[in-house]
Amino acid sequence: MADKDPVWNENQPSLDEFVKRLVDETGISEAQALELIYLIGLNWSSLVREAKAIASRH
Repeated sequence: MADKDPVWNENQPSLDEFVKRLVDETGISEAQALELIYLIGLNWSSLVREAKAIASRH
């Protein structure tokens, strides 16, 4: 599934941008977002899936 935001497909965002977007879109904390990124890497769909699972537990 392609990302809806074409800018994200053209340029690799910084780590801070990944964290901010993940926090904004899923409601997890910055610390949780960073931990997921370190565990999973920068695969956006995997990050969102896991972040949503975390968010649903709270």
